[in-house]
Amino acid sequence: MNIIEVSHLSKIYKNDSVETVALLDVSFGVKKGEFLAIMGASGSGKSTLMHILGALDLPTSGSYILDGEDVSKLSEDQLADIRNRKIGFVFQAYNLLPRTSALKNVMLPMAYSGVQLAGRVKKAEELLKIVGLSDRMYHTSNQLSGGQQQRVAIARALSMTPSIILADEPTGNLATTQRDEIIEIFQKLNRDGHTIVIITHEPDIAEHAKRIITLKDGKIDSDRVNGKKLKKLKLWN
Repeated sequence: MNIIEVSHLSKIYKNDSVETVALLDVSFGVKKGEFLAIMGASGSGKSTLMHILGALDLPTSGSYILDGEDVSKLSEDQLADIRNRKIGFVFQAYNLLPRTSALKNVMLPMAYSGVQLAGRVKKAEELLKIVGLSDRMYHTSNQLSGGQQQRVAIARALSMTPSIILADEPTGNLATTQRDEIIEIFQKLNRDGHTIVIITHEPDIAEHAKRIITLKDGKIDSDRVNGKKLKKLKLWN
């Protein structure tokens, strides 16, 4: 079963009489439980695709169906709702509140969704244990290392039990050892059944995923599973 279905997706930016094609006729599907890396050089279209997959932007044409919902036709309020319910974001810059504890950072999305305090605390504690930070729950994020902050960000991304985890250059600010630790967490989450999509420009990070889609000039240049090129993209089962 595909949890993501992208069909003939294009994104064209217009500035006066100038048109810039960021994505052109991109189609692919992602099965529930896949670990996918989307990579490409600067200007390849991967950032634009990430914004569309994250419901942060809409395509000019084509469709994007996430877990049965046609994201490409949603209003701003509906996009905000689907971001909160179905997408767990992990960013390169962590995007944590600096003077707030790890526990409260993880609780934040649940608070916005009206989850009762006791439930928020219990789930945040469980998630911080999963990412190996049970002894850092009450440290503020500015008291944590970069790798620890990214682990908090991963725990926060899991707090609303999203359909997918969408990670944008999640190891970009980290040293090699910390990068390896973050990738190991993603791999464990994937083994536990989570769908992971990582956006990266680093081949060595992408190689940890089971499948790699490479973009070039706004188009899919290659689509490989376990090192083997897909002969035909399959959108629907």
